[in-house]
Amino acid sequence: MYNTNTIQCPPGTMPYIIRVGDTYYNLAQRYNTSIPALISANPFVNPNLLMIGQRICIPRQPIYPACPEGNYYTIKQGDTLSAIALFYNVSLDDLIEANPAIDPDRLSIGQIICIPLATPPVQCPPNTTQYTVESGDTFYRIASRYSITVERLAEANPRINPYGLLVGQKLCIPKVE
Repeated sequence: MYNTNTIQCPPGTMPYIIRVGDTYYNLAQRYNTSIPALISANPFVNPNLLMIGQRICIPRQPIYPACPEGNYYTIKQGDTLSAIALFYNVSLDDLIEANPAIDPDRLSIGQIICIPLATPPVQCPPNTTQYTVESGDTFYRIASRYSITVERLAEANPRINPYGLLVGQKLCIPKVE
């Protein structure tokens, strides 16, 4: 089990220790944030199993963009929307459209944005199976699950950044030979 009491809170958040009666719902109301924002800031915490004394991170940004797949990203020093769009293989226009409340020329470190799912239709070639990326997936985990190498998975998905997987993204999985 992951020890949440040793985590460092990311920029744009503040540490909070769970007390009796705390829920993500009442914490979201108390700190002017949202439940999805709390979940995004605390990926190793089960929101339905908060424990007294457990440390979580409370987002300081009051309004988070709606993000249907939950692909949130925290702005870091030196980030630009163009670089983020390139990394996640989404168009700059789609990234801006998914985050209407941000000023593309004035990003703030710690600001949370939504990475929209790039939805070009995926046509998997013969001898492959289509797979939908789930929360927590990595190229390594997917390759291991299907008993293939990471290299074969990357070859079958040349337009996918293996370090920028998005929940809901479609991949082609080569069949085991």
